Amino acid sequence: MPANIITSDDLKEFKEELLSEIKELLNNYDRITIDKWIKSNIVMKKLGISPGTLQNFRINETIPFSKLGGIIYYDEEEIDEILKNNKNFFLKKNYDPGNI
Repeated sequence: MPANIITSDDLKEFKEELLSEIKELLNNYDRITIDKWIKSNIVMKKLGISPGTLQNFRINETIPFSKLGGIIYYDEEEIDEILKNNKNFFLKKNYDPGNI
């Protein structure tokens, strides 16, 4: 059985190909960034609502959320979309981005 000899140039070429493929996969992967997710206190300020109202919105599925380790997170884009779709419902006067 013939033996294949792997040279250091072969290993370097393999490494470069592997890194290139990994970079391509990462660039094509729709990553969720932590900046996309906000906590309850920010949602309450943004919507001008109380903790009880926010809880009711979660219970009746008005606002989608994720819970991880006892902390509830909301997709900021979905919250903004809810605001756009319910302009007459929420009081914008309570939302001040400078106070977040």
